[in-house]
Amino acid sequence: MKLRHLMTGAALAALSATLSAPAAFAERGSDGQLNILYWQAISIMTPYLSNGTKDLQAASLVLEPLARYDEKGDLVPFLAEGIPTVENGGVSKDLLTITWKLKDGLVWSDGTPVTADDAVFTWQYCTHPDGGCAQASNFSDVKSVEAVDPRTIKVTFDVPKPFPYGPLVGAQAPIIQKAQFADCLGPKAPECTKANTYPIGTGPFRVVDFKANDVVTLEANPKYRDPAKPAFATAVIKGGGDPASAARSVLETGEYDFAWNTQVEPEILAQMVAAGKGEVLSAFGTLLERLQVNQTDPDPALGAERSTVAHPHPFLTDERVVKALSLAIDREILVETGYGEAGKSTCNFIPAPEMNVSPNNDWCKTQDLEGAKKLLDEAGWTVGSDGIRQKDGKKLSILYQTSTNSVRQAAQALIKQWWEEIGVAVELRNIDASVFFGGDPGSPDTLQKFYADVEMYANEFDGTDPEKYLGEWTCGEIPAPDTQWQGGNTSRWCNKDFDATMAELAKTSGLEERAKVIIKANDLIVNSPSIIPLVHRGRLSAASKTLGGVKMNAWDSELWNAADWYRLK
Repeated sequence: MKLRHLMTGAALAALSATLSAPAAFAERGSDGQLNILYWQAISIMTPYLSNGTKDLQAASLVLEPLARYDEKGDLVPFLAEGIPTVENGGVSKDLLTITWKLKDGLVWSDGTPVTADDAVFTWQYCTHPDGGCAQASNFSDVKSVEAVDPRTIKVTFDVPKPFPYGPLVGAQAPIIQKAQFADCLGPKAPECTKANTYPIGTGPFRVVDFKANDVVTLEANPKYRDPAKPAFATAVIKGGGDPASAARSVLETGEYDFAWNTQVEPEILAQMVAAGKGEVLSAFGTLLERLQVNQTDPDPALGAERSTVAHPHPFLTDERVVKALSLAIDREILVETGYGEAGKSTCNFIPAPEMNVSPNNDWCKTQDLEGAKKLLDEAGWTVGSDGIRQKDGKKLSILYQTSTNSVRQAAQALIKQWWEEIGVAVELRNIDASVFFGGDPGSPDTLQKFYADVEMYANEFDGTDPEKYLGEWTCGEIPAPDTQWQGGNTSRWCNKDFDATMAELAKTSGLEERAKVIIKANDLIVNSPSIIPLVHRGRLSAASKTLGGVKMNAWDSELWNAADWYRLK
């Protein structure tokens, strides 16, 4: 694909060949221990209860989907024998069904067989009406999932689906074991601590010890389908520290083999690389650093109803106010000081691939402080004697939160300075990344709870078609107490025109026609008061020069092919 579309025939059929791996090791477990650093420590081992990329990627070592995206953005089979298409009969001509065939002989790490019933259960688990699922958008428009026989899974949609590769595809939507999660449906899901931290999977590793927000210890899955893999007998994912210390542990000291998300100032990273122990891996996909703008009121005085749709935000629902905040930002300075060649200024929510990038929003790329001031004037916000704007007795004051990270704190300081220049009072807050990106419904500090006015983080989507990702912005995806604060629409923005556009996208075929609808959806988001796009980021990680087989992937989990990693001799 990149996106090779359903209708392209032979090109997509070629994807049904299974992944090949270098024959660099002779037997499973021969290369000792794999040491991995995720400075945003792992909170949970399932993507279904976390919006954190760190948790999704860690879980991908254990839980696997039917298919996922390789380093080129192409769809490749994992638990499935091949990729269903119209041409091979796997997708019905009316585009209402897709039928997958599991590989023969698949077993879970406990030795029991993987069956189509597990796939059916996974759909039921994530779409339970009384629960909350972080990846519900992957199952949009699914009418049913049925087990035709033990190895055959049939997904039926409510509407024709020109792009049917959402359910059970990609690192965001792996298959979970029915037997382990049977008592974890709906509101019980977050209570199943053992299942959520020690999932039984089909991946190359299995969890043997889990310490939340600290360290995960894994061992080679003795039941993994390739008897020669993984090369490593054990793997440790250590959390804590910061991007600089994580990068240093691979590039300078050589203590670790792989460090994820080395979001470090470019000049500092270059100095570390000079030590010669490792290399920086980079790839541009769809990763967007952004400011999410709360459309609901986070006032603590509202108690249990704070940051819920029951109480609209007192001023951030005004498009003029949010556009002023956006115009005040110099994105080129953010790129220069925090990202270097690994960043590009952007005004779009969908920054890639190129055919899906809107040409309509470049107005934000040039800082315009006077234009920002004018917009606030027009909105009725006047400057008081203290330099802070006010309206109807209320000051224009913002609580701006993000995760603890030197690049993000530097960006916060710059943005605070620019906003103060236009008369906005700003309070900064940073939260430990393991907590901020965690899925604990009881924590007040997660990005989903959003107990602030503005929050900054980065997010992306699997593959190159953004239908699932855009679907997270529909009205039904707003986090709330009754969904255990799960849902991708963290800004709490609800727009009927956008929901209608997503319904249109769901039934639109052809790459060019889909791109038109994707751009329309993108423009509705970025011209709403719910988001301020900042930087199109490249993924940056570090790998030891003694580690082989790593293929940097910007379209799926960076650990997507860890079964193929090995120690260079």
